[in-house]
Parts: sequence; C-alpha cells; structure tokens
Amino acid sequence: MAENSFNVLIGITGSVAAIKLPILIKSILDLNKKDQKYDFKVKVICTERSKHFIKENEIKDFSCLHDDAFEWSSWQGRGDPVVHIDLGKWANMMVIAPLDANSLAKISLGICDNLLTCTVRAWDMSKPLLFCPAMNTRMWNHPITSKQIATLKEWGYKEIPPINKKLMCGDTGVGAMAEVDTIVQKIKSIAEKLYESRQQN
Repeated sequence: MAENSFNVLIGITGSVAAIKLPILIKSILDLNKKDQKYDFKVKVICTERSKHFIKENEIKDFSCLHDDAFEWSSWQGRGDPVVHIDLGKWANMMVIAPLDANSLAKISLGICDNLLTCTVRAWDMSKPLLFCPAMNTRMWNHPITSKQIATLKEWGYKEIPPINKKLMCGDTGVGAMAEVDTIVQKIKSIAEKLYESRQQN
C-alpha cells in the first residue's frame, strides 16, 4: 500500500442525517485535490433502514455501496468472499456517520445481525474507528445512551459528538450529527498521523 493511500469505510444507519452521505463522500475525496499527499478511497456500508434516506445514484460515481443483500449473494460456498471481513481488511479507518440509537445499542452489546454490525464486531482494534451519533434529543438524553457511548469509547473508538441545532422533527436540542466539515477534519487528522507513521517505518 502506498504511503499516502487511505481507505475509508463509511457506515451509515437509519438516521435522517444519512442524507448527508453524498456531501461527506465528496468532501473526503476533495482532500485528494487540495493536497496531493493524500489518496483517499471510500466504500460505504448501509443498513437496510438507512436506504430510506439515501439515493444510490447520488454516490455511484464516487463510491460503491454495500448492503446485507450484497454480503449474502457474495458467499455461496467455501472460498467465496466474506464481505464483512474483507471490508475490514481493506479499510484503514471506519467512520460510522450517522450512528443512530438502534445501531449504537446493537454495537455496544456486541450484536451483529447485519453487514455493518458484523463489520464492526470483526473490526481490527488497532485501526481507528470513529462514530458520529445522531438521534432525537430525547433519545440522546436517555440514561442508556451515555452508558453505550462510554462502552464504545472504552474500546478505543473515537466519538465525534452530536451538536445542538433544530432537528428534522422540529425540536431543538443536542442530537444532530456533527457537521460534515468537523468529521472530515478528524479523518484528515488521523490520516496525517498514519502518513507520518508510515514514513518513519
């Protein structure tokens, strides 16, 4: 792998913030144009519920989309690809943006019943994993949420916290996914450290 090559695996779950996926992908790939030092590549895992908020034709020119059906159709017998393993091997980092309340609960409990949660369960813990919670303020304020967030952070996953703004439902409060620029800057910061580490080795 080239010193400047960074494979970013984006996971999206069933939050309305998933509508920002095309902007997120484009913003990551734009880093390649701004600085030739970077060579970002992107793949996306979506949950079935997240499909309600995305349009595949909006991202097909920038990235490939992987879902549960793709994993099951890819494996017919011994020797066939195991997608949730292969994606983890391909990626240098994973970014779950948005991470809804349901998938947060599943991941914190070790449940792996779809492609995204299986990929997280099989994740190489030496690689960075960022997560960007997104949910209604009432869900965010529920006491179980802070416990589940703490569990993920104890494992070494990095939280990009939600922000306070007017939510899609009309409520105003904490729970909206972090701004795309904030997420991209964090990705860039981690890539910079990986780049420096590769140069030293």
